[in-house]
Amino acid sequence: MAGRHSFDRLRAGLSPEDQARAAVLTEAWDRALSLAELRRARALTQDQLANELHVGQAAIARLERRTDMYLSTLRRFVEAMGGELDLVARFPDQGDVRLRGVGELAEEGGTTDARGR
Repeated sequence: MAGRHSFDRLRAGLSPEDQARAAVLTEAWDRALSLAELRRARALTQDQLANELHVGQAAIARLERRTDMYLSTLRRFVEAMGGELDLVARFPDQGDVRLRGVGELAEEGGTTDARGR
């Protein structure tokens, strides 16, 4: 099996720091995280994320404490960490349905809320 290696062999080739980071990320992906926990799992500081989003560090701290926000805001936060936000609706009789176009930034004029404002 040329070009194929076991995962254990690949992991053994990582530095101890990379192995530790991979373990943190693996654990993070196995459970639900708050935004702050997700940011820390991605090894980012509030200052780094604030710089990426062109806001102050205090804005990131407030955002991480919020329990309600626009999906477009959440999408920007996740994308600034290098991720992609997917919204999935689960139905017992139909399974998972990935929603598209929800919470995406409007091409002109910014974002709108549920009332179209």
